[in-house]
Amino acid sequence: MVFNHFKEEFTVRIIQAEAITEAVAKLCKDTAYYLPEDVYEALKKGRATEKSPVGCDVLDQIIKNAEIAREEDRPICQDTGMAIVFAEIGQDVHIEGGAFEDAVNAGVSKGYVDGYLRKSVVKEPIFNRVNTKDNTPAIIYVRIVPGDKIVLKLAAKGFGSENKSGLKMLVPADGVEGVKAAVLDIVKHADCNPCPPIVVGVGVGGTMDAAAVLSKKALLRPTNVRHPEPEYAKLEEELLEMVNKTGIGPQLGGTTTAMAVNVEYMPTHIAGLPVAVTINCHAMRHKECEL
Repeated sequence: MVFNHFKEEFTVRIIQAEAITEAVAKLCKDTAYYLPEDVYEALKKGRATEKSPVGCDVLDQIIKNAEIAREEDRPICQDTGMAIVFAEIGQDVHIEGGAFEDAVNAGVSKGYVDGYLRKSVVKEPIFNRVNTKDNTPAIIYVRIVPGDKIVLKLAAKGFGSENKSGLKMLVPADGVEGVKAAVLDIVKHADCNPCPPIVVGVGVGGTMDAAAVLSKKALLRPTNVRHPEPEYAKLEEELLEMVNKTGIGPQLGGTTTAMAVNVEYMPTHIAGLPVAVTINCHAMRHKECEL
């Protein structure tokens, strides 16, 4: 489709809402069944270095469970999570046949129903906690970016780990040591409840809400990829070492408490230093696709 606006021609790529729905439905099922390869390898690396015999047994069971899920197309965990979708929509895309969010939620519904995945979303959180019966609505974050494509990244967030995530509103004087202390405090408070070994997403900067979203985006980065900036890459390594020295281990004690700590940052106010920590269990489930 070509438009003429202020004497300049530009082309718009049309994507059908139905295509978005089908893509999201597949992402939901694939996310539930297939652990990302980097997470699988991180579990095996943890098993190779784990010093606790009980921890080794636990890791053996976790690895075997992931293999069975992959081979038999079955959920890795009974808590198939709440769908969180990060979408990058090209500014040269036009969606036909329905609204974008409706298409995403239709895909979540189709994926969870057709995939026989547990539906865990309630319509209202306090007074009338009635299950929506199709795991909708999803949590959706949208960015408009250059180009004519749509990139969808979906994470299935279980709440055993979500419930142990946290936020600290620090001040600039707290500095990097304050950030380390905040992350460690949240992890220690979580203890073995989030089904470790965990992946820790840390968001630093922005505002209270922006830091929390950033900490979830941090979890989408592979566990074997460090931050591109050396200071932050060093901070990730230091935090991982600190977390693994807690002795929490893989659920019943040991040296493999976390597989990775991923830190992301953004600009913030001169008076602030927000630090958000999202904890994810060993089933660090996420997939992405491009339309």
